[in-house]
Amino acid sequence: MKKISALLLAVAAAAVLACNESDVKKYAISGTGLEDGVQVLLVDQITGEAIDTAVVANGAFAFQGKAPKDAYLNLTTEASDWSYPLFNDGKAIQVNYADKTLQGSDLNNKLAECDAKTDALMQEYNAFMEGLMTLSEEEMDAKEKEYDAWIEKLRDCYLGIVEENEDNLVPVAFIRNVRSLAGPDKFNELVASDAAFAKHPYVQDLKRKIDESVARQQEAEAKKQAVIGQKFIDLEEPDTDGKMHKLSEYVGQGKWVLVDFWASWCGPCKAEMPNVVNAYKKYHAKGFEVVGLSFDREKEPWVEAIKEWEMPWIHLSDLKYWKTVASEVYNVNSIPDNLLIDPEGTVVARCLRGQSLEAKLAEIFE
Repeated sequence: MKKISALLLAVAAAAVLACNESDVKKYAISGTGLEDGVQVLLVDQITGEAIDTAVVANGAFAFQGKAPKDAYLNLTTEASDWSYPLFNDGKAIQVNYADKTLQGSDLNNKLAECDAKTDALMQEYNAFMEGLMTLSEEEMDAKEKEYDAWIEKLRDCYLGIVEENEDNLVPVAFIRNVRSLAGPDKFNELVASDAAFAKHPYVQDLKRKIDESVARQQEAEAKKQAVIGQKFIDLEEPDTDGKMHKLSEYVGQGKWVLVDFWASWCGPCKAEMPNVVNAYKKYHAKGFEVVGLSFDREKEPWVEAIKEWEMPWIHLSDLKYWKTVASEVYNVNSIPDNLLIDPEGTVVARCLRGQSLEAKLAEIFE
């Protein structure tokens, strides 16, 4: 399993010792295939913290200690892109970083087998995605069915591992991917089941974190949508020449206005901008205006993007990135985003993109 790039090195051994003895298992992990002096970490997958460390000497390293029974751990090192997910079931484990193999209990052997299977498939998928990045937009569109087939293939692989291992803990290591590929409903169904993995502390902790994240997102979305039906809130930012302007100079002055939140560094913004440009060209003469509020932090790329993306409307930015006044006033936590404001200054819609923007403007002007 590919390692997480940023590793937290705090030692959590004290927490392990605090467990009841019946809930603790000894671990004995040894390995080869790394150069002398390399540090290897044994990381708890719930906390992301290292519970033990070892240094390679004479071509080998070893861990011995205690951890909670069936704890989901990860053996990792900055010297290799490869890492080993494993469960602390009290059985000795030997790994070889040279050939990426693991020998241990039946459970950990099965986990290593499934990990290698998903890794090989992900490498093929990543190669496919890298190939897409070299194509034109039209060529990418032609690959849409092939992309969908890849997602289905990945989903079936991960779901297959879960369904084939409902009587053991192996799915613990893949349940996060299942949620990404099969969706939250399937994830919640599996976590609520009687399968052996469903009540594992890692799975329950993951479910709790996801639920909290979803709740925060829903709260943020509610705040964003609360502006609909309300009068716009004025703010002030400089234009590309540094001259200060209030939003009220353009909004509530008898025109329909799209207040567009974007940034030169935002890939999805660049992809969406042709739709905004086309809408501006089509409806500007009929009373449609656009005001761009940028989340840039440097003037040069902001100004260059305005020219390169051919955006012939009003542009303002205080160049404060996510701390821009526009983010605070309108609860913008992701871009692209926008507000459609009627001639009297009332916000009538938010986050209109692609066909939804065109449909709304057609409804208004045609």
